[in-house]
Amino acid sequence: MNIQKIEQILKDQKQPKFRLGQIKKAVYRDGISSFAEISTIPKELRSVLEKEKILSFEVEKVLVSKDGNSAKALLKLDDASKIETVLISPKENIWSVCISSQVGCPMNCAFCATGQTGFKRNLTAEEIVDQVLFWKQYLMKHETCNMKQKINSKLKLSNVVYMGMGEPFLNWGEVLESLKILSDPKGMAFGSRSISISTVGIPGGIEKLTQDFPQVNLAVSLHFSKDKNRNEFMPANKNLNLEKLKVELEKYFEKSSRKVFLEYIMFSGLNDSEKDAKNLLEYIKSFKKPQLLHVNLIRYNSTDSKDKFISSSAEQAVKFRNYLLGNKINCTIRRSLGTDIEGACGQLAGKK
Repeated sequence: MNIQKIEQILKDQKQPKFRLGQIKKAVYRDGISSFAEISTIPKELRSVLEKEKILSFEVEKVLVSKDGNSAKALLKLDDASKIETVLISPKENIWSVCISSQVGCPMNCAFCATGQTGFKRNLTAEEIVDQVLFWKQYLMKHETCNMKQKINSKLKLSNVVYMGMGEPFLNWGEVLESLKILSDPKGMAFGSRSISISTVGIPGGIEKLTQDFPQVNLAVSLHFSKDKNRNEFMPANKNLNLEKLKVELEKYFEKSSRKVFLEYIMFSGLNDSEKDAKNLLEYIKSFKKPQLLHVNLIRYNSTDSKDKFISSSAEQAVKFRNYLLGNKINCTIRRSLGTDIEGACGQLAGKK
Protein backbone atom coordinates (compact mmCIF):
# COMPACT_ATOMS: atom_id res chain seq x y z
CA MET A 1 0.00 0.00 0.00
CA ASN A 2 1.31 3.43 -0.99
CA ILE A 3 0.91 5.27 2.31
CA GLN A 4 2.05 8.64 0.92
CA LYS A 5 -0.56 8.47 -1.84
CA ILE A 6 -3.31 7.54 0.63
CA GLU A 7 -2.28 10.43 2.87
CA GLN A 8 -2.59 12.85 -0.07
CA ILE A 9 -6.03 11.51 -0.98
CA LEU A 10 -7.20 11.95 2.60
CA LYS A 11 -5.85 15.49 2.61
CA ASP A 12 -7.58 16.29 -0.69
CA GLN A 13 -10.82 14.85 0.70
CA LYS A 14 -10.42 16.95 3.87
CA GLN A 15 -10.61 13.88 6.06
CA PRO A 16 -9.64 13.92 9.76
CA LYS A 17 -6.16 12.62 10.60
CA PHE A 18 -7.46 9.52 12.35
CA ARG A 19 -8.72 8.13 9.03
CA LEU A 20 -5.20 7.05 8.10
CA GLY A 21 -5.00 5.00 11.29
CA GLN A 22 -8.29 3.30 10.44
CA ILE A 23 -7.06 2.44 6.97
CA LYS A 24 -3.67 1.17 8.17
CA LYS A 25 -5.36 -1.05 10.75
CA ALA A 26 -7.76 -2.50 8.17
CA VAL A 27 -4.99 -3.17 5.64
CA TYR A 28 -1.99 -4.09 7.78
CA ARG A 29 -3.67 -5.77 10.74
CA ASP A 30 -6.99 -7.09 9.41
CA GLY A 31 -5.71 -8.09 5.97
CA ILE A 32 -8.50 -6.57 3.87
CA SER A 33 -7.87 -6.78 0.12
CA SER A 34 -10.04 -3.88 -1.05
CA PHE A 35 -10.66 -0.39 0.29
CA ALA A 36 -14.38 -1.05 -0.29
CA GLU A 37 -14.23 -3.57 2.59
CA ILE A 38 -13.25 -0.98 5.22
CA SER A 39 -16.52 -0.46 7.08
CA THR A 40 -15.01 2.02 9.55
CA ILE A 41 -14.62 4.79 6.97
CA PRO A 42 -17.38 6.73 5.15
CA LYS A 43 -18.93 5.20 2.05
CA GLU A 44 -18.00 8.23 -0.06
CA LEU A 45 -14.34 7.86 0.93
CA ARG A 46 -14.45 4.16 0.16
CA SER A 47 -15.64 4.99 -3.36
CA VAL A 48 -12.70 7.34 -3.89
CA LEU A 49 -10.13 4.91 -2.48
CA GLU A 50 -11.58 1.95 -4.35
CA LYS A 51 -9.85 3.23 -7.51
CA GLU A 52 -6.48 2.58 -5.84
CA LYS A 53 -4.78 -0.81 -5.60
CA ILE A 54 -3.65 -2.08 -2.21
CA LEU A 55 -0.99 -4.39 -3.62
CA SER A 56 1.69 -3.01 -5.93
CA PHE A 57 1.81 -6.12 -8.13
CA GLU A 58 -0.25 -8.78 -9.84
CA VAL A 59 -0.12 -12.40 -8.74
CA GLU A 60 0.94 -14.64 -11.64
CA LYS A 61 1.22 -17.99 -9.90
CA VAL A 62 0.93 -19.59 -6.47
CA LEU A 63 2.26 -23.08 -5.79
CA VAL A 64 1.30 -24.88 -2.58
CA SER A 65 3.28 -27.89 -1.37
CA LYS A 66 1.49 -31.22 -0.96
CA ASP A 67 1.96 -31.19 2.80
CA GLY A 68 0.59 -27.64 3.12
CA ASN A 69 3.69 -26.47 4.97
CA SER A 70 4.91 -24.10 2.27
CA ALA A 71 3.75 -22.00 -0.66
CA LYS A 72 5.53 -19.89 -3.24
CA ALA A 73 4.18 -16.97 -5.26
CA LEU A 74 5.40 -15.40 -8.48
CA LEU A 75 4.52 -11.70 -8.56
CA LYS A 76 4.50 -9.32 -11.53
CA LEU A 77 5.37 -5.70 -10.77
CA ASP A 78 4.06 -2.63 -12.59
CA ASP A 79 7.12 -2.57 -14.89
CA ALA A 80 6.59 -6.28 -15.76
CA SER A 81 9.54 -7.37 -13.57
CA LYS A 82 8.97 -10.54 -11.56
CA ILE A 83 9.82 -11.41 -7.99
CA GLU A 84 9.15 -14.29 -5.62
CA THR A 85 7.93 -14.62 -2.07
CA VAL A 86 7.52 -17.74 0.06
CA LEU A 87 5.40 -18.75 3.03
CA ILE A 88 6.69 -21.62 5.16
CA SER A 89 5.82 -23.36 8.39
CA PRO A 90 9.06 -24.77 9.85
CA LYS A 91 7.25 -25.63 13.08
CA GLU A 92 3.63 -26.16 14.01
CA ASN A 93 1.74 -22.85 14.34
CA ILE A 94 4.84 -20.93 13.23
CA TRP A 95 4.43 -19.20 9.85
CA SER A 96 7.30 -17.30 8.27
CA VAL A 97 7.19 -15.07 5.21
CA CYS A 98 10.33 -14.97 3.07
CA ILE A 99 10.50 -11.75 1.06
CA SER A 100 12.62 -10.30 -1.73
CA SER A 101 14.38 -6.93 -1.61
CA GLN A 102 15.55 -6.66 -5.24
CA VAL A 103 14.51 -7.78 -8.71
CA GLY A 104 17.26 -10.27 -9.41
CA CYS A 105 20.55 -10.02 -7.53
CA PRO A 106 23.98 -8.55 -8.36
CA MET A 107 25.88 -10.97 -6.11
CA ASN A 108 26.08 -13.68 -8.80
CA CYS A 109 26.53 -16.64 -6.46
CA ALA A 110 27.14 -19.65 -8.73
CA PHE A 111 24.62 -21.93 -6.99
CA CYS A 112 21.76 -19.41 -6.75
CA ALA A 113 19.06 -19.30 -9.45
CA THR A 114 18.41 -15.62 -8.67
CA GLY A 115 22.08 -14.79 -9.07
CA GLN A 116 22.07 -16.31 -12.55
CA THR A 117 19.29 -13.95 -13.71
CA GLY A 118 21.35 -10.83 -12.99
CA PHE A 119 20.26 -7.62 -11.31
CA LYS A 120 17.41 -5.46 -12.66
CA ARG A 121 16.47 -2.97 -9.94
CA ASN A 122 15.81 -2.36 -6.26
CA LEU A 123 12.34 -2.88 -4.82
CA THR A 124 10.55 -0.01 -3.12
CA ALA A 125 9.53 -0.23 0.53
CA GLU A 126 5.94 -0.60 -0.66
CA GLU A 127 6.81 -3.56 -2.91
CA ILE A 128 8.71 -5.21 -0.06
CA VAL A 129 5.96 -4.83 2.55
CA ASP A 130 3.24 -5.79 0.07
CA GLN A 131 4.71 -9.29 -0.12
CA VAL A 132 3.81 -9.79 3.54
CA LEU A 133 0.38 -8.24 2.92
CA PHE A 134 -0.21 -10.61 0.04
CA TRP A 135 0.24 -13.72 2.18
CA LYS A 136 -1.99 -12.29 4.89
CA GLN A 137 -4.73 -11.70 2.32
CA TYR A 138 -4.14 -15.05 0.65
CA LEU A 139 -4.58 -17.07 3.81
CA MET A 140 -7.70 -15.18 4.79
CA LYS A 141 -9.30 -15.72 1.38
CA HIS A 142 -8.43 -19.38 0.84
CA GLU A 143 -10.30 -20.81 3.79
CA THR A 144 -10.66 -24.23 2.20
CA CYS A 145 -7.04 -24.77 1.18
CA ASN A 146 -4.93 -27.26 3.12
CA MET A 147 -2.71 -24.45 4.34
CA LYS A 148 -5.64 -22.64 5.96
CA GLN A 149 -6.81 -25.88 7.55
CA LYS A 150 -3.40 -26.46 9.10
CA ILE A 151 -3.52 -23.17 11.01
CA ASN A 152 -7.20 -23.60 11.90
CA SER A 153 -8.66 -20.26 13.01
CA LYS A 154 -5.39 -18.90 14.40
CA LEU A 155 -4.23 -16.81 11.45
CA LYS A 156 -0.95 -15.33 12.55
CA LEU A 157 2.19 -14.65 10.57
CA SER A 158 4.97 -15.14 13.10
CA ASN A 159 8.16 -14.09 11.32
CA VAL A 160 9.45 -12.14 8.34
CA VAL A 161 12.78 -13.03 6.76
CA TYR A 162 14.62 -11.01 4.12
CA MET A 163 16.02 -14.11 2.46
CA GLY A 164 14.36 -13.98 -0.94
CA MET A 165 15.70 -12.46 -4.12
CA GLY A 166 18.37 -9.80 -3.71
CA GLU A 167 20.93 -8.51 -1.20
CA PRO A 168 19.11 -6.38 1.43
CA PHE A 169 22.13 -4.24 2.33
CA LEU A 170 22.47 -3.06 -1.28
CA ASN A 171 18.96 -1.60 -1.01
CA TRP A 172 19.20 -0.42 2.56
CA GLY A 173 17.22 2.82 2.16
CA GLU A 174 14.07 1.01 1.02
CA VAL A 175 14.66 -2.00 3.27
CA LEU A 176 14.95 0.36 6.23
CA GLU A 177 11.63 2.01 5.36
CA SER A 178 9.99 -1.41 5.02
CA LEU A 179 11.33 -2.40 8.45
CA LYS A 180 9.73 0.70 9.96
CA ILE A 181 6.34 -0.26 8.50
CA LEU A 182 6.62 -3.91 9.51
CA SER A 183 7.61 -3.06 13.10
CA ASP A 184 5.28 -0.06 13.54
CA PRO A 185 2.70 -0.84 16.28
CA LYS A 186 0.17 1.01 14.09
CA GLY A 187 1.45 -0.77 11.00
CA MET A 188 2.01 -4.51 10.76
CA ALA A 189 3.23 -4.69 14.35
CA PHE A 190 5.92 -7.35 14.00
CA GLY A 191 8.41 -7.36 16.85
CA SER A 192 11.95 -6.57 15.71
CA ARG A 193 13.09 -9.95 17.01
CA SER A 194 10.55 -11.59 14.70
CA ILE A 195 12.34 -10.15 11.67
CA SER A 196 15.57 -11.50 10.15
CA ILE A 197 17.88 -10.13 7.47
CA SER A 198 20.23 -12.37 5.51
CA THR A 199 23.36 -11.07 3.78
CA VAL A 200 26.30 -12.54 1.88
CA GLY A 201 28.42 -9.82 3.48
CA ILE A 202 28.51 -6.24 2.20
CA PRO A 203 31.10 -3.75 3.53
CA GLY A 204 29.37 -1.58 6.14
CA GLY A 205 26.06 -3.42 5.87
CA ILE A 206 26.11 -5.05 9.30
CA GLU A 207 27.07 -1.72 10.87
CA LYS A 208 24.00 -0.07 9.31
CA LEU A 209 21.75 -2.76 10.74
CA THR A 210 23.34 -2.33 14.18
CA GLN A 211 22.72 1.41 14.10
CA ASP A 212 19.20 1.43 12.66
CA PHE A 213 17.57 -1.81 13.84
CA PRO A 214 19.80 -3.53 16.42
CA GLN A 215 17.10 -5.97 17.54
CA VAL A 216 16.50 -7.42 14.07
CA ASN A 217 18.06 -10.88 13.64
CA LEU A 218 21.15 -11.19 11.46
CA ALA A 219 21.96 -14.18 9.24
CA VAL A 220 25.12 -14.46 7.14
CA SER A 221 25.21 -16.63 4.02
CA LEU A 222 28.59 -18.21 4.65
CA HIS A 223 28.49 -21.57 2.80
CA PHE A 224 32.28 -21.92 2.64
CA SER A 225 34.91 -21.46 5.35
CA LYS A 226 37.86 -20.85 3.03
CA ASP A 227 38.37 -17.76 0.85
CA LYS A 228 39.42 -19.87 -2.13
CA ASN A 229 35.99 -21.51 -2.36
CA ARG A 230 34.08 -18.37 -1.49
CA ASN A 231 35.95 -16.41 -4.17
CA GLU A 232 35.11 -19.06 -6.75
CA PHE A 233 31.42 -19.49 -5.99
CA MET A 234 30.55 -16.22 -4.21
CA PRO A 235 32.15 -13.20 -5.95
CA ALA A 236 31.08 -10.90 -3.10
CA ASN A 237 33.85 -12.46 -1.02
CA LYS A 238 36.40 -10.47 -3.00
CA ASN A 239 35.04 -7.27 -1.42
CA LEU A 240 34.49 -8.71 2.04
CA ASN A 241 36.56 -11.84 2.61
CA LEU A 242 36.25 -14.09 5.63
CA GLU A 243 38.71 -12.11 7.74
CA LYS A 244 36.99 -8.80 6.95
CA LEU A 245 33.62 -10.41 7.59
CA LYS A 246 34.94 -11.55 10.95
CA VAL A 247 35.98 -7.97 11.78
CA GLU A 248 32.48 -6.69 10.97
CA LEU A 249 30.87 -9.40 13.09
CA GLU A 250 33.24 -8.72 15.99
CA LYS A 251 32.13 -5.07 15.89
CA TYR A 252 28.53 -6.27 15.91
CA PHE A 253 29.18 -8.39 19.00
CA GLU A 254 30.77 -5.41 20.76
CA LYS A 255 27.42 -3.62 20.59
CA SER A 256 25.10 -6.60 20.78
CA SER A 257 25.01 -9.92 22.56
CA ARG A 258 22.52 -11.26 20.01
CA LYS A 259 23.17 -14.55 18.27
CA VAL A 260 24.17 -14.47 14.57
CA PHE A 261 23.16 -17.29 12.26
CA LEU A 262 25.68 -18.67 9.77
CA GLU A 263 23.82 -20.16 6.81
CA TYR A 264 25.73 -23.09 5.31
CA ILE A 265 24.30 -24.73 2.17
CA MET A 266 25.71 -28.24 1.86
CA PHE A 267 27.01 -29.45 -1.51
CA SER A 268 28.11 -33.04 -2.00
CA GLY A 269 31.87 -33.34 -2.40
CA LEU A 270 32.36 -29.58 -2.27
CA ASN A 271 31.95 -28.36 1.31
CA ASP A 272 30.55 -31.29 3.31
CA SER A 273 33.62 -33.34 4.27
CA GLU A 274 35.12 -33.75 7.73
CA LYS A 275 37.94 -31.43 6.61
CA ASP A 276 35.35 -28.80 5.68
CA ALA A 277 33.76 -29.22 9.11
CA LYS A 278 37.16 -28.72 10.74
CA ASN A 279 37.78 -25.60 8.66
CA LEU A 280 34.42 -24.19 9.72
CA LEU A 281 35.13 -25.07 13.36
CA GLU A 282 38.49 -23.29 13.13
CA TYR A 283 36.88 -20.18 11.67
CA ILE A 284 34.19 -20.01 14.34
CA LYS A 285 36.64 -20.69 17.18
CA SER A 286 38.74 -17.73 15.99
CA PHE A 287 35.99 -15.36 17.18
CA LYS A 288 36.15 -13.83 20.64
CA LYS A 289 32.59 -14.99 21.32
CA PRO A 290 32.08 -18.17 19.26
CA GLN A 291 29.09 -19.06 21.44
CA LEU A 292 27.15 -16.28 19.70
CA LEU A 293 27.45 -17.97 16.31
CA HIS A 294 24.86 -20.58 15.32
CA VAL A 295 25.33 -22.71 12.20
CA ASN A 296 22.27 -23.53 10.09
CA LEU A 297 23.03 -26.44 7.77
CA ILE A 298 20.87 -26.46 4.63
CA ARG A 299 20.93 -29.30 2.12
CA TYR A 300 21.11 -27.81 -1.36
CA ASN A 301 17.86 -27.54 -3.31
CA SER A 302 18.74 -28.21 -6.95
CA THR A 303 17.58 -25.53 -9.39
CA ASP A 304 17.88 -27.46 -12.65
CA SER A 305 18.14 -31.01 -13.96
CA LYS A 306 21.53 -30.07 -15.46
CA ASP A 307 22.68 -28.50 -12.21
CA LYS A 308 26.40 -29.06 -11.56
CA PHE A 309 25.81 -28.76 -7.80
CA ILE A 310 24.55 -31.82 -5.92
CA SER A 311 22.96 -31.82 -2.50
CA SER A 312 24.74 -33.51 0.38
CA SER A 313 23.01 -36.63 1.65
CA ALA A 314 20.96 -36.52 4.82
CA GLU A 315 23.50 -38.84 6.44
CA GLN A 316 26.41 -36.54 5.58
CA ALA A 317 24.55 -33.53 6.93
CA VAL A 318 24.02 -35.37 10.22
CA LYS A 319 27.72 -36.28 10.43
CA PHE A 320 28.70 -32.67 9.76
CA ARG A 321 26.29 -31.42 12.42
CA ASN A 322 27.41 -33.95 15.00
CA TYR A 323 31.05 -33.00 14.47
CA LEU A 324 30.26 -29.34 15.20
CA LEU A 325 28.05 -30.19 18.16
CA GLY A 326 30.77 -32.44 19.54
CA ASN A 327 33.09 -29.44 19.48
CA LYS A 328 30.56 -27.24 21.30
CA ILE A 329 29.40 -25.29 18.24
CA ASN A 330 25.69 -24.43 18.07
CA CYS A 331 24.36 -26.18 14.98
CA THR A 332 21.08 -27.34 13.50
CA ILE A 333 19.98 -28.86 10.19
CA ARG A 334 17.24 -26.77 8.68
CA ARG A 335 14.17 -28.74 7.73
CA SER A 336 13.79 -28.98 3.95
CA LEU A 337 10.57 -27.39 2.70
CA GLY A 338 9.24 -26.52 -0.73
CA THR A 339 11.16 -29.00 -2.88
CA ASP A 340 7.95 -29.83 -4.77
CA ILE A 341 7.12 -26.18 -5.50
CA GLU A 342 10.42 -25.05 -7.02
CA GLY A 343 11.38 -23.70 -3.63
CA ALA A 344 14.94 -22.57 -4.40
CA CYS A 345 15.29 -18.80 -4.62
CA GLY A 346 14.79 -17.56 -8.18
CA GLN A 347 13.45 -20.77 -9.71
CA LEU A 348 10.07 -19.33 -10.69
CA ALA A 349 11.14 -15.82 -11.66
CA GLY A 350 14.00 -17.18 -13.75
CA LYS A 351 11.71 -19.31 -15.94
CA LYS A 352 10.88 -18.10 -19.43
